[in-house]
Amino acid sequence: MATSPIEREVKLPFDSAEAARAAVLAAGATPLRPRRLQDDCLLDTPDGRLRSRGTALRVRTEAGTSRVTFKGPVQPGPMKLREELETVVGDGPLLLRIFEELGFRPWFRYQKYREEFSLLDVIAAVDDTPMGAYVELEGSEAGIDAAAARLGRTRADYVVQSYHTLFDLRRRRTGDRAADMLFDGA
Repeated sequence: MATSPIEREVKLPFDSAEAARAAVLAAGATPLRPRRLQDDCLLDTPDGRLRSRGTALRVRTEAGTSRVTFKGPVQPGPMKLREELETVVGDGPLLLRIFEELGFRPWFRYQKYREEFSLLDVIAAVDDTPMGAYVELEGSEAGIDAAAARLGRTRADYVVQSYHTLFDLRRRRTGDRAADMLFDGA
């Protein structure tokens, strides 16, 4: 029986994308993928069936390619841990249309510029979002802790909330009425 792929990650806030990138490079990381815009769309049924189960269905478009991802419920712990099933798709906009015909509707769209690095046995992604900069560390628990330590951070600094949750918290604090986390002009 095949095991399900498990994603383990944390986010670390930084003052700017430039500061995040400099910290990652100073920690000894090597570049993997250049900076590019990721445009993500979360889908659900009108009654919120996926969200009520703590799961997510996402279509991501970046650099002319698209991926569809299913994320299982978050498991308790100091890091965000959940099942993640993902595959490349040939036509993201068409896939969104197919999902809509099947009863799924976009409920949140968010964008970020992402640049990826290898740091120890971890992927360190510098995410420049409309609400701030983060380094997302993904890998083994020991690897994430070691990479975070190289960045001068501890478990007390770990952010495990999704970008949607962080955006929603910010919206409540600031009174922002934006429905989606998008860069100006998007």
